[in-house]
Amino acid sequence: MNQQASARVDRPEIVVEDLMIPSDTAGISLHLRNKRPVALETFSAERTILMMHGATYSSGSLFDTPLDGLSFMDHLAGHGYDVFALDVRGYGQSTRPPEMDAPPEQSEPLVRTEAGVRDLASAVAYILKQRRIARLNLVAMSWGGSVAGAYTAGNNDKVVKLALVAPLWLLQGPAPIDAGGRLGGYRNVPVLDFRTRWLSAAPEAARSSLIPAGGFERWANISLATDPLGSAQAPPIMRAVNGPILDIREYWAAGKRLYDAGDIRVPVLLVHAEWDQDVTIASAQDLFLSLKHAPYRRWAEIGEGTHMVLLEKNRLQAFDAINQFLAEDYS
Repeated sequence: MNQQASARVDRPEIVVEDLMIPSDTAGISLHLRNKRPVALETFSAERTILMMHGATYSSGSLFDTPLDGLSFMDHLAGHGYDVFALDVRGYGQSTRPPEMDAPPEQSEPLVRTEAGVRDLASAVAYILKQRRIARLNLVAMSWGGSVAGAYTAGNNDKVVKLALVAPLWLLQGPAPIDAGGRLGGYRNVPVLDFRTRWLSAAPEAARSSLIPAGGFERWANISLATDPLGSAQAPPIMRAVNGPILDIREYWAAGKRLYDAGDIRVPVLLVHAEWDQDVTIASAQDLFLSLKHAPYRRWAEIGEGTHMVLLEKNRLQAFDAINQFLAEDYS
């Protein structure tokens, strides 16, 4: 059965809720999207997931863009999970820091990783209270892996399992996402121009088939829609906070760990793609070997994929690896 066909088999009806919850900062609210089967009435720690996005694009952009009729959130909800996706402050539909209403050079880099960890903690607390459970699973991508990893290292009692897709870790030199120079509060991202950088990570012969037909345009439109002010410009842009970039510069690219992976004491899955230029295979290996106290750990390497593998032709391989990891019980 091909991937497109397997994505469409016997999917249950899904309910969608968009929630705004309080952060720990007055005036800052956080957006949570929830997808779950309509028939799901009993909630459990093992079947609850919170997803965390990367340094540029929101959770809706990364995890809920439908390709061939199915998003990553849809896939997980279709397997019976109660799935939440968080936008930390400054991203998606969450409140933007007021400094983002002024030119970027008038403020220091906004929303550093520490703020992301606090927002993730607020979302975890909200979900645990609403669902009356003690723990949940975390699924995170890229910079979100830093946030979720740091959170888990200090809150193992609240996490069942941790699945990390291309998580940031120690790098050999500057990160591709860092253009260098002084960082203002935020940056203007020309989303429609990202296709070139995205495809450049793959061999030339593989580029035309890497992203499903129409997928880039659908993803770009969803990404731009998260910033009505920026997308109204010509050409359209999306504002993205620079705190994560400063942390990449001062920690991961400088050979400094932002948190100790040895403090993570829950099962961990590391998902990495062959052509990822943002998180190299050497970086992924170093993180994997640093997870010394995880009860068990696993590495799933996806062939013919880039840093954006969750939106590419082989995305279902990543989806299925994460679903299998979360579903298994080795207790």
